[in-house]
Amino acid sequence: MASRTTHPVLDTRALNRATLARQLLLSRAEMSAGDAVAHLLGLQAQNVKPPYFQLHARLADFRPAELAGLMESREVVRMVTMRSTIHTHTAHDALTLRPLVQPARDREITYFRKGLTGVDLDRLAERARAFVESEPRTMGEIREELLQEWPDADPQSLSVAARCRLPLVQVTPRGVWGRSGQVRLTTVESWLGKPAGAAQPVDEVVLRYLAAFGPASVKDMQTWAGLTRLREAFERLRPGLLVFRDENGVELFDLPDAPRPDADTPAPPRFLPEFDNLLLSHADRTRVVPPEIKGRTWTGNQAHCTLLVDGFLAGLWKLEGTALTVELFGPVPKAAKEEIVAEGELMVAALADGSPDGAPDGSAEGMGGAGGARGVSVRFAAIKG
Repeated sequence: MASRTTHPVLDTRALNRATLARQLLLSRAEMSAGDAVAHLLGLQAQNVKPPYFQLHARLADFRPAELAGLMESREVVRMVTMRSTIHTHTAHDALTLRPLVQPARDREITYFRKGLTGVDLDRLAERARAFVESEPRTMGEIREELLQEWPDADPQSLSVAARCRLPLVQVTPRGVWGRSGQVRLTTVESWLGKPAGAAQPVDEVVLRYLAAFGPASVKDMQTWAGLTRLREAFERLRPGLLVFRDENGVELFDLPDAPRPDADTPAPPRFLPEFDNLLLSHADRTRVVPPEIKGRTWTGNQAHCTLLVDGFLAGLWKLEGTALTVELFGPVPKAAKEEIVAEGELMVAALADGSPDGAPDGSAEGMGGAGGARGVSVRFAAIKG
């Protein structure tokens, strides 16, 4: 094994450009929505709208109807996987990634053990599975069903245990652009009509992670997956990987044929939704988030939509009807402002096309009769220190 000092160093801008290229954010890819969801190993989907904004930022000619159609045909689904958060996954990944991260979901239950005194978790999973597979149920209904057998248990703990023990998916119309629906759940096997497969081999997932998020450290991938003890997989794969260091000396692994653009490669502005995986999938986020603005994307427990300028987090945005408000963290050149306006207008127009009453947020509320991209406005709020 070569010593660490012989590994080439990738500075922050080099890491930034490499990661943006993997994330399809340097230039929009000529790729289908389904292929993009697979390449990105899923889309963070704590809320309904973000996956649509994520794909618009990454794909050429993306329209919401494409992803909505995949959801309605059950080719993609919404379920809890990495980091105990909801992701939009392809059907294949839903069936095989959830088993990979199941140990983390099992550990999560231990945090609620005081509320589960006397509860047989195998029996709980059996009863909950039968209940949701008879027809999709709300979490409240699942909780009430379980309380019948364990009336002294903590209701929230019962809900958590069911969510962790079972691979539950949110059934449509929940998550379909332009429609609304209460969260109703069934098992992924029942929804897809297929048995859950064996967990994807961890070595395969490491390679897929590097293709979508690399170059990356072992700790980076562990942060993304919410798993531990991945060092062994990286060591098995080491002979076929390239190894770099970041400016702090941390060892980074990468695929030999993966893109690593020049650090000076132009990076156009991109509007990303709250919880975009670009911002959540590395232990060290300085490749995208400058240290001086760390934490600026949150207010209390609320996450904000984010704006990339020159590849780095540079501001927040909010869309109300066709009115887009941008709050920058600092001054930017006039040319960059013009690019931000053009990108914002493109986003509003693309996501308005085909949605009810031309509403770019997937609903007709607040539109005042505007149709399509008509009436689009981009406003810059005062810069806050």
